[in-house]
Amino acid sequence: MASIERTAYPRFRRLVTARELAGLTPTEDELAWARERTRTDEHLLDLVTSLKCCQRLGYFPRMDDVPAPVLDHLRRCLELAEGTALTRSTRAAESHRQLVRERLGVVHDPERARAVAAAAIRTAAEVKNNPPDLINVALEMLVKASLELPGYSTLDELASRIRREVNTAIFERVVARMLLPDRLRLEALLEVRGPAAKTPFNRLKQAPGRASWTAFREQVQHLSWVGSLGDTDAWLEGVAEAKIADFAGEAAAADAGVMGDVASLKRTALLACLVHVARTRAHDDLAEMFCKRMASITKRARTELDDIRARQTEMSERLIVHYREVLAHLDPRSPGAVEAGDALRLARRTVEQAGGFDAELADIEAVAAHHANNYVPLVTRHWRQDRATMFAFVRTVELEATSADRSVLDAVEHALAHSHLTRDFIPAHVDGTVVDLSFASEQWQRLIRDAERPGRLNRRHFEACVFTYLAVELRTGDIAVRGSQAYANWSAQLLAWEDCEGLLSDFCAETGLPSNATAFTEALRAMLTERAAAVDAGYPDNAELVIDEVTGVPSLKRRRAADRATSSLALEEAVKDRMPERTLLEILARTAYWLEWWRRFGPASGSDPKLADPLLRYVLTTFTYGTNLGPAQAARHIRGVSAHELGATAGRHFTTAKLDLAGADVVNAYLGLDLVRAWGDGTTVAADGTQVDSLIDNLLAESHIRYGGYGGIAYHHIADNYIALFSHFIPCGVWEAVYIIEGLLKNQSDAEPDTIHADTQGQSYPVHALAHLFGFELLPRIRNWKDLRFYRSAADVRYRHIDSLFGDPGQNTINWRLIETHWQDLMQVVLSIREGRLSSTLLLRRLGTESHKNNVYKAFRELGRVIRTITLLRFISEPELREEITAATNKVEAYNGFSAWLMFGRDVIERNDPAEQEKIIKFNTLVANCVIFHTALDMTAVIRLLAEEGWVISPADLAALSPYITERIKRFGEYATDDLGVPPEAFDPRLDLVVAAEERNALPTAAPTAGEAA
Repeated sequence: MASIERTAYPRFRRLVTARELAGLTPTEDELAWARERTRTDEHLLDLVTSLKCCQRLGYFPRMDDVPAPVLDHLRRCLELAEGTALTRSTRAAESHRQLVRERLGVVHDPERARAVAAAAIRTAAEVKNNPPDLINVALEMLVKASLELPGYSTLDELASRIRREVNTAIFERVVARMLLPDRLRLEALLEVRGPAAKTPFNRLKQAPGRASWTAFREQVQHLSWVGSLGDTDAWLEGVAEAKIADFAGEAAAADAGVMGDVASLKRTALLACLVHVARTRAHDDLAEMFCKRMASITKRARTELDDIRARQTEMSERLIVHYREVLAHLDPRSPGAVEAGDALRLARRTVEQAGGFDAELADIEAVAAHHANNYVPLVTRHWRQDRATMFAFVRTVELEATSADRSVLDAVEHALAHSHLTRDFIPAHVDGTVVDLSFASEQWQRLIRDAERPGRLNRRHFEACVFTYLAVELRTGDIAVRGSQAYANWSAQLLAWEDCEGLLSDFCAETGLPSNATAFTEALRAMLTERAAAVDAGYPDNAELVIDEVTGVPSLKRRRAADRATSSLALEEAVKDRMPERTLLEILARTAYWLEWWRRFGPASGSDPKLADPLLRYVLTTFTYGTNLGPAQAARHIRGVSAHELGATAGRHFTTAKLDLAGADVVNAYLGLDLVRAWGDGTTVAADGTQVDSLIDNLLAESHIRYGGYGGIAYHHIADNYIALFSHFIPCGVWEAVYIIEGLLKNQSDAEPDTIHADTQGQSYPVHALAHLFGFELLPRIRNWKDLRFYRSAADVRYRHIDSLFGDPGQNTINWRLIETHWQDLMQVVLSIREGRLSSTLLLRRLGTESHKNNVYKAFRELGRVIRTITLLRFISEPELREEITAATNKVEAYNGFSAWLMFGRDVIERNDPAEQEKIIKFNTLVANCVIFHTALDMTAVIRLLAEEGWVISPADLAALSPYITERIKRFGEYATDDLGVPPEAFDPRLDLVVAAEERNALPTAAPTAGEAA
C-alpha cells in the first residue's frame, strides 16, 4: 500500500551524509560499555553497530542493510583494522540486542507493539486517509511507549487493513442514509450526455469564471443544481471534515471513466463527498462573485460621476459668470449702482439672457446633484441589469447575521417581499414596524426617502442601497452564508472558551505572554512606557534622528551601505568560475535522488503510484509546471513523455499540501548542510566568537522570516525557502500577512522562525497584534514613517524631546480598558487559529475591514497600535534594526527575481483557477528550493577546493555570498546534436497532385518565366 520512502519509518537513506555519520559516532562512555562486554573485534563492532543503529532507527536492522559508510565510520571510531567484519553468529547477535535494549530502555514486545500501533491507526483513520500518515501516527505512539519498532511490513499491513475497515464502515454509513433516488441521481453524474460527450461529473469540478453578468447568472444556476443533488449534510453527518476533503479530493482527481471502475459502495460515497465540497465551493464562489459584481457596479457609478463632473465643468463656470453679473447689478457698493427697482430688473434681464430661470435652475440642480462625491444616485442605473440575478442570489443562498444587528438582513427581506412590484414607491414599514435604515449613509437615506411621500420608499434606490450594504457586510463578516466556508459564520468556528482554558497556560508559556487579562495589559503598558522613555532619554545621543524644534517634523539621516570588500568580490568570482554548469532537470533529478522529495507525491487514494519510474515522472512534472512551461510545450521538447501523461500526473498525484511537504524536505536538508565546514580538516568556522551554522549566513540569520509580494502571490520565507500562499482576489496588507502567519503555524520544516519581515502593507494594526500574540516579531518595511501615528501610554504623559511625535497633548492615547476587556476574545481567536478551527479567510474578513459591529477588530486594532508604536520607536532609535529591515527587503527582491527567472516558460499564469494557480506557484517554489540547495552544495565543494589551494577565506567573505546564482544554470537544457551531422535526403520540388480533367484544362500549359513572374 505505501512504500517505505513515503513514511517516516526510520531507515538509512541511499546516501549517508557526513552529518549523519557524525551523529553515529559513539561516545567514550558507550565505547567503554561495549569493550567491557565483548572479547573480539568482530563482537565489538557488532555490539556498537547494534547500539548506534537502534539509537538511530528504533529497531535492529539486518546487518546486511547497514550501509558500508556507516560500518567504515564505526571501524575508524573503534580503531579497528579495515578488514574487520561483523559477526554472523545468531546467538551473539541476540545477546547484543538484549544488552542494547537494557541500556537504551527499549522494550521488545511484538504483541504489545502491534496492539499499540493498531489502536493508534484505528483512531487516526477516522480523520486521516493517507496510509503514510497512519503509519507515522503509529510510529509516534510506539516511540512514546518506548517500544522497539516492528518491521515495516507489519505496520504497512496494519494500516492497509484498518484503513480499509474504517473506510468501508464510513461508506456503508453514508450510503445507508441515502434513498434510492439519491443514489441514482449520483450515479447519473457519470453518464455521458450531449453531443460534446461530457458528463455532469465534470460540472462539479469546474472553476467559476470572472464575475461577469453572464457568469454570475450561470453560477446562481450552478448552485441550485448542486443543491438539488441531495442533502449531503445529512448523509455525511459525523464524518470528519478532513476525511470528507480526502474522499472528495480522490474523486476530483479522477475522471468519469476512472470513477466507473470504482466499487459501487465506495463510488457512491466518494461522489457524495465531492458533491458536498462542490456545494460549499459553489456558495463561496457565488458570494465572491456577488461582492465583485456590486464592487463593479459601484466602480462604474464612480467613473460615471467623474465623467459627469468633467462635462459639468463648463456649466459650473458659466453659472459662476452669470451669478457674478447678477451680484454686480444688485451690489449697492458698485460704482454703477442704481435704484433697487432698476437693479432688480437688470438682474432679471441677465438671467433671461442666460437662458431663463428654468434653465438656470435646472443647471444648478444638475451640478448640485453630484457635489461632495455623491455617486449614490448613479448606482441604481447600473444595478438595473443585474437586478434579477441579484434577487436570485439572495433567494438561492441562506444568509445569517453574525451579530445582534439584523438591520441589513431585514431590509433585504423587505426588498424581497416587494421585488415583484413595478411601482416606483413601496411602503416603509412591515406589520406596523418601520424598516430600519440606520445602516445607510445620509446620502442614501436622502435618496430613498421622499419628503412628499412620507412612509414610502423609492423602490429602485432602496434595492440598490440594500444590496450595496449586503456586499459590504459579507466582506466584513457581519453577514454569513450558510453552507459556505469563506463566508461562514466565523463565531461558529471559534473554540469554546472552556476548551481554550485548557490550552491557555501552555500557549502563554510557549509565546511568553501573561495568562490573564490584567497581567497581559500591564505588561503591554510597561513595554510601551519603557520604550518611549528610553528613546526620549537617548535622543540627545541619536545623531541620525532630528526633530525640528519649530514644526516638530522628524527626519532620519540616510545611512550609506558599506561597499563589499575586494576579497569578497574576488571570492564570488572565483566560486562562479569554478562551479559546474548544470541543467534544471539535472538539478531536480539529483536532489530528488538524494533527498527523496518525490516520495511526497502519489494518487489521491493514498496508494503507491503505479508508474514505471515515479522519480523520473515526478521530476519531469515538477520541471514542467515549476518553470510554467506547460505539458504541451514540455512534451514537444522532452522525448519519451506525452502532454497527457504530464497533465494527468500533475492533476492526480500533486496537491498544494504535498508540494509544501516536498519543499519542507528540501529546507530540512538545507538546514542540515555543513556549508561553512570549508576546510578539509572538518573544523567549523567561527565569526565574531559565535559558531556559524550556514555558508549563506546572511540568508539564514537565526531562522528569520523573509516576506515579499510578487504578482498577487504572498510568500513566506523559511530558511531561504519561500512557501507560496496564493492570495487570489485579496489585496495587499492584512490579507497577505495573515496568510503568512497561518503558514508559519503550519510550517512543515525544521526551521523555527521568530521574525516576520513584511512589505510596507504589513504595517496594519491587526497584523502587528496577531504577530505579537503568536510570539513573532513583525518588522515590515517602513515607508513614510513620519506620517504614521505614535500612541501615548496615557493622556497625561509628556516627553522632553520626542513629544511632538505623539501629536497634540491628550491625543493618540491607547485605550487599555478595551484591550483588557476583550483579552478573552483575543486569546479565543488566536487559539482557534492555532488549533486549525478558524480559517484564515474568515479571520481576514473580520480583521481586514473595519466594522462598527466588530468589537474584535477594535481590540486587535488597539493592541496593534501598542506593538506598532514600539516598533516605530525602535526603528527611529536603532540603526541596526533599520539596516536589518533594508537587508531583508533586498533579499526578498533578490529571491523574487530568482524565482521569476526560473519560471521562464511564461511570465504569467494563464489559468483562471485559483487552486491551479496556487499549485503552479508552489511547483516554482519547489524548483527554486532545489536549485538553492544544489547551488549551496556546489559552492561548498568549490570553497573547499579553493581553501586547499591556499585561498584565505574569512567568515565575512562567506557571509556576502548568495545562492541565487544563475550564470551556471542552463535552464533551457541541452539540445541533442547527435543527428545533426547525418546528411539529409535530397529535397523534391514536385507537387504530384491528382487533378480532375476539367480542372487540368484550366492550368497554365507551362511555368511562367522569371520575367513573366516578375
